[in-house]
Amino acid sequence: MIKRRRVFLYGKTVILGTVGASLQRYPDLEVLPLSAPLPGIKELGALSPDVILFDLQADRPEAAFALLGVRPDLLLIGIDPSSDQVLMWAGRQLSSISTQELVQTITSDTPEV
Repeated sequence: MIKRRRVFLYGKTVILGTVGASLQRYPDLEVLPLSAPLPGIKELGALSPDVILFDLQADRPEAAFALLGVRPDLLLIGIDPSSDQVLMWAGRQLSSISTQELVQTITSDTPEV
């Protein structure tokens, strides 16, 4: 049985809705929106996310960044709709990836950063 990766959409913007709808086509991804008020670090950790997606032009998800400090396996992915770029944080590393690489990054066992 394939483990489904839990992908949370942190916030409610058009870009997140669009990306979330696209990702839902993949059976190995469980795409879940987080509604306001957004949870704190303890509540967010209890949801066991594998990936958290957020809009770089919206509020920064501080709880997600704090969770990254205790869960280095967590992928934190920011999408910039104005430049069609994606920034990915994994552990303490940061890299820029294209939109086409997003699904490959989410579904791979070891993210390339």
